[in-house]
Amino acid sequence: MPYSVITPHKRVDARDPAARPVILQGAVEGHVLVKNNHALPLKKPQVLSVFGYSAATYKTAVPSTSGQGLGLVSWLLGYQSTDVQQILVSIGRNEGNLIKLQSIAINGTIIMGGGSGATTPAYVSGPLDALTNRAMKDNSALFWDVQSPAPEGVPASDACLVFINAWASEGYDRPGVYDDYSDNLVLSVADQCDNTIVVIHNAGVRLVDNFADHPNVTAIVYAHTPGQDSGAATVALLYGDENFSGKMPYSVPKNISDYGALLDPSLPEGDYVNYPQSDFSEGIFIDYRDFESRNITPRYEFGFGLSYTSFEYGSLSVTKTKKANNAARYPSGAIEQGGQVDLWDVLARVKFTVKNTGRVAGKEAAQLYIDTPSGVKQLRGFEKVSLNAGEKDSVTLALTRRDLSEWDVVAQKWRLVSGKVGVYVGASLKDLRLQETLHL
Repeated sequence: MPYSVITPHKRVDARDPAARPVILQGAVEGHVLVKNNHALPLKKPQVLSVFGYSAATYKTAVPSTSGQGLGLVSWLLGYQSTDVQQILVSIGRNEGNLIKLQSIAINGTIIMGGGSGATTPAYVSGPLDALTNRAMKDNSALFWDVQSPAPEGVPASDACLVFINAWASEGYDRPGVYDDYSDNLVLSVADQCDNTIVVIHNAGVRLVDNFADHPNVTAIVYAHTPGQDSGAATVALLYGDENFSGKMPYSVPKNISDYGALLDPSLPEGDYVNYPQSDFSEGIFIDYRDFESRNITPRYEFGFGLSYTSFEYGSLSVTKTKKANNAARYPSGAIEQGGQVDLWDVLARVKFTVKNTGRVAGKEAAQLYIDTPSGVKQLRGFEKVSLNAGEKDSVTLALTRRDLSEWDVVAQKWRLVSGKVGVYVGASLKDLRLQETLHL
């Protein structure tokens, strides 16, 4: 990239055409359906209403130097949907000003996080744009209000879509795991529309306990940060052209209090006022491990995700390899990138079958968990299986020495566990269909 993209320079198109289908498929598979009271897929609705600030594409995507250079900053760092002035103040560009950090990107949809991980795609398919194209195809009447905090509903709507987001960026911590503005927006629509579908663009966990149980909220989708094909992917899923196959990479608790002290920052104080530090006293007990250890049932557990079809698991077998019979307590291999090489020796293979028992094709992310001496189940493998209706396939997942070891703080090495190890396979942490025992 040239030093200045707004002055004359040699244009280079570095895009790889082979990446386009991958980018779209990544957006599709990153969506997670967590609630569906027979609201989805949509079937050529006659009247569809769209609400919420995250439905529309941001108003500008130009590397401009106008506005004190803020246009260029927005374009470079993925801040197009935010109040960039506030962002710069919050990350210390204007020291001495204390502000309340924003939880959302109020000026449009988000397709990515902000900061050095941001991208500047050649186009953005926004949800409202893609829904407009679909309405043209289906001859649907489309109404929208992506600006009002409490929009007026359309009584004749077959469905009301509400798009909200949870913004995050390099440079500052998220101020919370939900925000009242967005929750009230959802509730204002749901109070008027008996088929309200919520789509959340979120960089990380976003709680939904304030509206998830509303009788008129019929479906909830975590779209995450879908990239340039955001709208195209969302519409393909909402209308059933594609099937949901994403699973939650984190837990969504029922209430913020379920986190205990985990959300509290380690504030600098005393001798360390200028040198913040954390002792990480929680150890490995974060997210689902923490909730499991404290026997807290989340609203949507780690690994959870719905589909338009159903899957059946069976025929679980766990087989030790020859290396497992001769494995010492500690690895002894040469140290290379990633640690000692024998940490990656396969000590057991887990084989099972997955069958699509529904009426449409779909993909299932089958998950493998094991019991560990720490007292909680831990994910040790997964495989996404693509199956047509009625089709069945076998899956084999490997358990390495590393998978079956825990860190010994005294020896400063990975110590292989011994005795009985529970092996579980299923659709999520709370939906484990098969169980076996591995003896080490």
